[in-house]
Amino acid sequence: MKDFLKTLGLSENNNGTSTGQKSVASTTFELSSYSPVDGQLIGKVSATTPQQYEEAVQTAAAAFKVWKQKPAPLRGEIVRQFGEKLRAKKEALGSLVSYEMGKSYQEGLGEVQEMIDICDFAVGLSRQLHGLTMHSERPMHRMYEQYHPLGIVGIISAFNFPVAVWAWNTALAWVSGDVCIWKPSEKTPLCGVACQNIMAEVLKENDLPEGISVLINGDYKIGELMTNDKRVPLISATGSIRMGKIVAQAVAARLGKSLLELGGNNAVILTETTDLKMSIPALVFGAVGTCGQRCTSTRRLIIHESIYDTVKDNLVSAYKQIRVGNPLDENNHVGPLIDKDAVASYLKALEEVKKAGGNILVDGGVLSGDGFESGCYVKPAIAEADNAWEIVQHETFAPVLYIMKYSTLEEAIALQNGVVQGLSSAIMTTNMRDMETFLSVNGSDCGIANVNIGTSGAEIGGAFGGEKETGGGRESGSDAWKIYMRRQTNTINYGTELPLAQGIKFEL
Repeated sequence: MKDFLKTLGLSENNNGTSTGQKSVASTTFELSSYSPVDGQLIGKVSATTPQQYEEAVQTAAAAFKVWKQKPAPLRGEIVRQFGEKLRAKKEALGSLVSYEMGKSYQEGLGEVQEMIDICDFAVGLSRQLHGLTMHSERPMHRMYEQYHPLGIVGIISAFNFPVAVWAWNTALAWVSGDVCIWKPSEKTPLCGVACQNIMAEVLKENDLPEGISVLINGDYKIGELMTNDKRVPLISATGSIRMGKIVAQAVAARLGKSLLELGGNNAVILTETTDLKMSIPALVFGAVGTCGQRCTSTRRLIIHESIYDTVKDNLVSAYKQIRVGNPLDENNHVGPLIDKDAVASYLKALEEVKKAGGNILVDGGVLSGDGFESGCYVKPAIAEADNAWEIVQHETFAPVLYIMKYSTLEEAIALQNGVVQGLSSAIMTTNMRDMETFLSVNGSDCGIANVNIGTSGAEIGGAFGGEKETGGGRESGSDAWKIYMRRQTNTINYGTELPLAQGIKFEL
């Protein structure tokens, strides 16, 4: 067994339903985790049964009664300790992320660093959970608002960021006084068990209830139990638009709250003043990083006609330098797709482009031979395409980049906005007017709009999320913490009379 698995307390068989320090009875079926790196079985995780789910919710509910009473700075101290353990196990957890998901080792380390960063953010936030004070229209009255924890927060995360997105949610939820139930992707279950093991250590060392952090495993059916559960007031779900619509309807039917982070079809506009020397590396990383499996991956390049041919030549040249291979080898830029279903989607997308009449600039295809035995390694591809084509409108979770040209900035922005997704966007320009137009009310309609950087690589200090069918959710920094709490307005009368609002008179 690989050393990093031992460091994270993982074995061939891992419990799939964990409420912290204790194990739960074995289940009727298991999830097998195969690495897309080499096709080898990493381990098995027992799936959660409905009965075990019920036990998990009850354990979380009991823990909430204790946890919400703790002062917020004390809750922050627990998150700080969790962050310290992540620092100590960064290399091991980064290796697991790389091996189980397939992203490069450097990206795996970066994902764990995001976890550490959000812990630091949450620790500071634990002393800043603020409300407002307002002047009352009535004499000798005081008005203010405050925030209280919601209760149980349900988290459904995707395979492409198997640990960071959970941490974005749970670190903020914990300092807010909530407890969390997490269903990680069934494609990366061991990452979930590893994180649960780390947090379980913290809870045990501080004699805190294990239900503060609860892990459940399984397919969409176990997720449905949570999304339909009235005892879980907030569901934070990351994944496809199709999945998000199902979750949104289920949660709305019970008048719960949803935080949705769904698909992206992200574009970069290159104006005639683009600094190509600076921009090309960002464009390539945005398109091929994580093998095109980021929700913020660059899918479309919208290039000014005056530099179109130059950009095209530069991209083709840059793609020749991309090294695809074992992601644990730091000499490689790109690892595998998550599984063979993803490979099939990638190949289908290329066929659709060809059927539509697209010009393939950089051929795709599946790699085979030594080092590619898993069948999940593919070539990053580039195609000239029309923004209106159905395949371009669709988010293909693979390294397929579409390029197109424009003549006016107004046209470019219309192309950028002309998709149902609204997550990330960028413009490469040295023209201040173009930049400000792109960032204005007449510019990008995405939740993220960047200038002279790519579409991926968001920092935890800012709120992360998108508009339109991306779901409208916001996670991580800024004031994203407010969704994990309920707002309460308080009015206090410290006088001896009872005047009514709006000057209403009611005399007996």
